[in-house]
Amino acid sequence: MTKIKSEYRIKTGSKVRLRHLKTDSDGGFKSKEQAAPVLVKHRDRLADAQEVLYASGTKALLIVLQGMDTAGKDGTISHIFSGVNPQGCDVTPFKIPTPEEAKHDFLWRVHKAVPPRGKIGIFNRSHYEDVLSPRVHKLISEKEVGRRLAEINRFEKSLAENDVVVVKFFLHISEGEQKRRLQSRLDTPAKHWKLSMADFNERLFWPQYTEAYENLLSATSTDDAPWFVIPADVKWYRNVAISEILVKAMERLKLKYPKPTVDAGKIKL
Repeated sequence: MTKIKSEYRIKTGSKVRLRHLKTDSDGGFKSKEQAAPVLVKHRDRLADAQEVLYASGTKALLIVLQGMDTAGKDGTISHIFSGVNPQGCDVTPFKIPTPEEAKHDFLWRVHKAVPPRGKIGIFNRSHYEDVLSPRVHKLISEKEVGRRLAEINRFEKSLAENDVVVVKFFLHISEGEQKRRLQSRLDTPAKHWKLSMADFNERLFWPQYTEAYENLLSATSTDDAPWFVIPADVKWYRNVAISEILVKAMERLKLKYPKPTVDAGKIKL
């Protein structure tokens, strides 16, 4: 994959320290209103690029979204991909493995969800969940953590070698911002359906998750499947930053429409 230039990209082999990376950047925009036209432009370019991707059928795009609870994975999907043709885009959420999934290797359910050539696939959480939570709660050993991360690198390299462009985003929010978002859900009856005791229980493990993410980001940001750590406290800027990277990723493919199979000039209605 051609390297995508971005200040948020984690260089291959670098050591990640999340406390050194901003969560509240606004990209220099003075307001949400000032940034809005930029997001619209990105959405339009994404829609155009997705049409060519679908028509050519030669490449696929896999987008991985990870982050702490309330980081904005759902919001990212709804705000950035509203202009994309639903026929060419699939969203797959990854939750606790089902009994059937648990009987297979941890990548079994993931490989089934990889988008075919011509389509965009979005993972709302992903195969990384099978490393994060088990590690934090000490359900697997550190040796097993290392083995799974190495297996993920091999898996993503295989995808890249088979025409799947993999772009991964970690939505980086602060602990204080997560508290505000959880409180907003508590204070808003219409948002109570989003509440889960797991969100509050897992918050107690914030330091452990931070360490686990730092290890994961350091070990699995590769040229084949780079990680981008996106400041996500400011929701509207999060959308601008991610959509800009996706536009670059798709347009760098330089895809073209396939040659027509009929001569339109010879057809008379």
